[in-house]
Amino acid sequence: MVQKYQSPVRVYKHPFELVMAAYERRFPTCHLIPMFVASDVMNEESNEDGSTHRIERRCALDVDAPRLLKRIAGVDHVYFIQKNTLNRKERTLHIESHNETFSNRVIIHETCCYSVHPENEDWTCFEQTASLDIKSFFGFESTVEKIAMKQYASSINKGKEIIEYYLKELEDEGITHVPRWSPPSLSLPPPRPTSLSTSPLDLPKLVVTPAASIPLTANAEDSISQEAKQDSSALQADSLTEILAGTPEDKLDADYIKRYLGDLTPMQESCLIRLRKWLQETHKGKIPKDEHILRFLRARDFNIDKAREILCQSLTWRKQHQVDYLLETWSSPQVLQDYYTGGWHHHDRDGRPLYILRLGQMDTKGLVRALGEESLLRHVLSINEEGLRRCEENTKVFGRPISCWTCLVDLEGLNMRHLWRPGVKALLRIIEVVEANYPETLGRLLILRAPRVFPVLWTLVSPFIDENTRKKFLIYAGNDYQGPGGLVDYIDKEIIPDFLGGECMCEVPEGGLVPKSMYRTAEELENEDVRLWTETIYQSASIFKGAPHELLIEIIDASSVITWDFDVCKGDIVFNIYHSKRAPQPPRKDPLGAHGITSPGGNNVQLIDKSWTLGQDYSMVESPLTCKEGESVQGSHITRWPGFYILQWKFHNMPACSSTNLPRVDDVLATLQVSSHKCKVMYYTEVLGSEDFRLVNFSVCLFASLLLAICSF
Repeated sequence: MVQKYQSPVRVYKHPFELVMAAYERRFPTCHLIPMFVASDVMNEESNEDGSTHRIERRCALDVDAPRLLKRIAGVDHVYFIQKNTLNRKERTLHIESHNETFSNRVIIHETCCYSVHPENEDWTCFEQTASLDIKSFFGFESTVEKIAMKQYASSINKGKEIIEYYLKELEDEGITHVPRWSPPSLSLPPPRPTSLSTSPLDLPKLVVTPAASIPLTANAEDSISQEAKQDSSALQADSLTEILAGTPEDKLDADYIKRYLGDLTPMQESCLIRLRKWLQETHKGKIPKDEHILRFLRARDFNIDKAREILCQSLTWRKQHQVDYLLETWSSPQVLQDYYTGGWHHHDRDGRPLYILRLGQMDTKGLVRALGEESLLRHVLSINEEGLRRCEENTKVFGRPISCWTCLVDLEGLNMRHLWRPGVKALLRIIEVVEANYPETLGRLLILRAPRVFPVLWTLVSPFIDENTRKKFLIYAGNDYQGPGGLVDYIDKEIIPDFLGGECMCEVPEGGLVPKSMYRTAEELENEDVRLWTETIYQSASIFKGAPHELLIEIIDASSVITWDFDVCKGDIVFNIYHSKRAPQPPRKDPLGAHGITSPGGNNVQLIDKSWTLGQDYSMVESPLTCKEGESVQGSHITRWPGFYILQWKFHNMPACSSTNLPRVDDVLATLQVSSHKCKVMYYTEVLGSEDFRLVNFSVCLFASLLLAICSF
């Protein structure tokens, strides 16, 4: 399986040519990147007019690895091959790199691009995509993961800082402008940077070949004539298509289009009418408005068959779950009103409704534990339905079609706790539902104050986001959103929220941690009639003194990974992991639990037979972990052998005092606190195969540290 990575777009508020001058100063070495120790030019060439320059380098990285690992691997440095193609005419720099070291074990390929910002020609954008295919790594996978995570944590934000460092260096040297490339004349040399010093872009010097008049042969003339005929035929075909698309039965009122739908070509107009007619003739149920049909057509580039397929699936989904009545029937629970850090806030400069989400302040885990995934999904759907309603209102207010909204996401406070696996999984499922049923509703996404951990989260969620949607993302790190080119370009200064430095009071809740007292058990969540599309991922169990709760996991392949996440809702417990070569017998139902206590019921299972002997029939593979009431515990175990693994949550017995048989005060108090000697846990477990584990962990770490070191910098 190949792991893929897509970076967010990085924006430099400097012209392309100046950024290129700063970029070239990274080579052959860079004191700001200690691990980047050398780069040797292997091949270099330019075209005749100097508009294109290609250079191939072999780059050496000195990874901070233990000497033993380096000796076993047989390398001192890690080498990458980097190929750069600078097109001065189109103002782009394309970078391709792949690893030379360990290429028979790990295959890494990366492409990057510097280009002109689509909305401001004096700014420069940077994009990066990469893929990783790992086969093996000498059995040192876990060691390399730790090394890579260390490199990744230290380098993830370095790229922009280094370019800006050299931009400042250029400014200090008096280089504030590098002229754009223009075709050389017969007598004048190529343009040079405006500076008293030499610019890196001057090298290598190019030989200009004078232009010459080349006579056309008869064959060439025939070829051009033939091409002209083909172009003419194509133009006539297009004109004929538009004429056919504009027949009276396939025409909409021009004022209606302008007022509610926006600019449509005759072909697009025809597609809309044909799909609407098909729905009227064949679809049983409510027919959506033209604006809604048009969103699905745009999402599939006006391919009627593809648009019809996804639209019909969405209409069936809406009918099954009564989504059309969601705004009238759904009432947000109080916990959402207090801790869901999102809300509507005026509109942007284009009249689009503006939704603000303070994701960095949101306790995703707490909301999932308190509400369940279904309630969160229903709330997100209500937000989308409200967005559609506001678009209709703004269309009437502004007198022009407004079919989408703008979302502003503030990431201040985002950290590793937001990468909680079940929470990310819930987020991906919500994105999947929204993408399928609300296409082309997001006009622009402004992501502000992106922290270091953001690229990791982006790596996880970006594959689930449509490519057309990703193009609408604008990402700002730190305070880059302030000033020209930031929020003021998209939102009126008067409505910028106070927490972003504006003067407008924002009603969006500030969030905070959801109290664990609001967490609910899986049974409580299941009893609510909010199930839309998934099952609750958590299970709950009661633990009694003498009656632990045990979970059986069968492992076929060694080196698989057992992961867990649980909360101790009541009492103190001891968590153990055991291994056995033989499967335990299915648990027997007993009307009474141990010590005469009433049987805990279906949420307590005991698997280890009383006749089993520890060390003979089964063995302990992890040290016992004592967990206090209220603690949240996450962890993983790499299995060494196939067989049967038993996860056990056991009542915690306080140790007696060694000098006397009398109970201690702490023991008595603990007994009083745990009513009926009962504890309660809420848990979630998952098993990753050995290959999946390597991809999930090793790829995110090694791939981020080594790959980003070359081109992100």
